[in-house]
Amino acid sequence: MTNKRLTKDDWVLAGFRALVQQGPQALKAEPLARALATTKGSFYWHFKDVPSFHTAMLLYWERHALDGIITLVETEGTPVASLRKLAQVAVSHDDPAYGGKHAEPAIRAWARSDPAVSKAVAEVDAKRLAYLQKLLTQCGVSNPELARALYAASLGMEELSTRDNADNQNAIGTLVDLILALR
Repeated sequence: MTNKRLTKDDWVLAGFRALVQQGPQALKAEPLARALATTKGSFYWHFKDVPSFHTAMLLYWERHALDGIITLVETEGTPVASLRKLAQVAVSHDDPAYGGKHAEPAIRAWARSDPAVSKAVAEVDAKRLAYLQKLLTQCGVSNPELARALYAASLGMEELSTRDNADNQNAIGTLVDLILALR
C-alpha cells in the first residue's frame, strides 16, 4: 500500500486514466484503489459513494476543459488571437495526468451510456458553443452555424487523433482562417 496521502484530485485523475484505459466500468472504488495501491477506505474518505465520485470527475472535467481553457485563451491580445489559441488548444491538449488526448473522447463515449454524464457533456458543449460564438462575433463573424461547424470539427479531429496520432493544429488553423475570411 502507498504511504502517500491521496487527495480528492489524485482519485479523480486516476478515474480519468481508468476511464481512458478500461472504460466506465473501471470507475469504482475497488479497481481504482488497486491502481493507486491503496485501500477503498481512502476512496470513501473523499467520496460518499461512486456516484459522488462520478460527479467530482465531471466537475473536474468542466473546470479543466472549459474554465481553464477559457482563462488560458483570454490571455491573448485580440479576439482573433484568442480564437486561434482556442482552436489549437482544443485539438492539441494532451495532459497525461488527466488521461491525455483520449480523455475527452472517453468522456463522450461514457455519456452514451450514462444519462448524468450525457447531461454534463451537453452542458459543457452549450457553454463551449456560446463562448466560441462570442469569440467569432468579436472577430466579425456573425453566422452561428460557423461556431457549430468549428466546434464539431475540433471534436472530430480530437477523436481522429486518438486513432492516428495526427497533429491537427494546421488543419484547425486552416479552418479558422477560412471562417475568418468570411468576415
